[in-house]
Amino acid sequence: MGEERVKQEALRIIGMFQVLPRLVVFDLDYTLWPFYCECRSKRETPSLYRDAKGVIYALKDKGIEMAVASRSPTPDIAKTFLDKLGISSLFVQQEIFSSRTHKTDHFQRIQRRTGIPYNSMLFFDDEDRNIDCVSKMGVASILVENGVNLDEFKRGLREFASSKATKE
Repeated sequence: MGEERVKQEALRIIGMFQVLPRLVVFDLDYTLWPFYCECRSKRETPSLYRDAKGVIYALKDKGIEMAVASRSPTPDIAKTFLDKLGISSLFVQQEIFSSRTHKTDHFQRIQRRTGIPYNSMLFFDDEDRNIDCVSKMGVASILVENGVNLDEFKRGLREFASSKATKE
C-alpha cells in the first residue's frame, strides 16, 4: 500500500473514534524505523516502517500533535535521520536521550513542555518495560512488534478511547 493510501486509511481509522488523543508519542528504534540508530552512520539514508509515514501525516492532517520519546544513546544520529526523512518538524517535542528510567523522564519533560496531561496521550513503543512504566503514568501505551502499522494504530486508538471511557 502506498504512502497516500496508508494515509487515507489512517484518516478513515481516526474517523471511527469520537475520543482522540491530543498527543501521540512515538519511540524511534523498531517503532518508526527498523533499526537501532547507534548501529548506523549519519551518512546513511534511513527508512521508516512501511505504514509509519502515512500514519504520521494522517495525524498531522487531523491536527493531533506528535512527539518523540527515545532512549537512543546517539541522539545526533536520530535527529539527523528525522531531518533526512523530512518529518522532524512534525513533532512538537523530541526527547531523545539515553536513560535508565524507561522513559518516565522523557514523558515528564514532554508533559511539562506541552502542558498536555498524561491521560490525553497515546504512546507506541517496542519495549514492554517502557510500556509498563509509561502506562503507570496514565498514558495509553501500545507495544508494537513490527513497528507502527495500520493495525497497531487502530489498536492504539481503540485502547485510548476505552481508557478514557473507563476513567469518565
